[in-house]
Amino acid sequence: MKILAIDSSGMVATVAIADDGQLIAEYTINYKKTHSQTLVPMLDEIRRMTDLDLGSLDAIAVARGPGSFTGLRIGSATAKGLGLALDKPVVAVSTLEGLAMNAWGYDKLVCPIMDARRDQVYTGIYRFEDGSLKTVMGDTAESIDELISRLTDLNERVLFLGDGVPVFKEAIDSCLKVPHEYAPVHMSRQRAGALAALAAGYFSQGRTESAADHRPEYLRPSQAERVKAEREQLG
Repeated sequence: MKILAIDSSGMVATVAIADDGQLIAEYTINYKKTHSQTLVPMLDEIRRMTDLDLGSLDAIAVARGPGSFTGLRIGSATAKGLGLALDKPVVAVSTLEGLAMNAWGYDKLVCPIMDARRDQVYTGIYRFEDGSLKTVMGDTAESIDELISRLTDLNERVLFLGDGVPVFKEAIDSCLKVPHEYAPVHMSRQRAGALAALAAGYFSQGRTESAADHRPEYLRPSQAERVKAEREQLG
């Protein structure tokens, strides 16, 4: 099983190839360039360096969201274009599940947080049981105060990771009374290798979709949609 994985849901752009349980290549960049500038050149470089025949792929994995509206659209369009051109299925994976997968083997709660602006986070809560990632709370957008309250009620040690950490670390340290810690730098952002590992399992379970049917999942309206709705309410 050969999978090409793409994640451009946040500040990081990351691409990987996994083949029969092996990570063949991974290219990750977190720098001041737009995904429209970086993603396709990254794909081309990883293809060239591994002598990849795109026709040999079994599926295209992509972070479905939540995340940056622009980043998700770029990743989705790239996955759809490849899937349609190659006649390959798409495996859509939650961005948050992919982040949590970075912490494989951690024996307490894992809580990825992404900065959703407007004092909110995109988040979920996970744990590893019996050799697999289990969902305690699925993808949601909520305030950091609501998340802290949920974690307080669960009353377990928790590991945080994601680009929301530097934004909300002070609030977490001040208000969360359960033991907690933060993932080190090599685990703290999106990695396409983790996405590919999850996608391989989903593919074997038949959890795929056609490239034509794939759509990103935003969790909440975009800024433009919110402004439009507010204007309509005002008449």
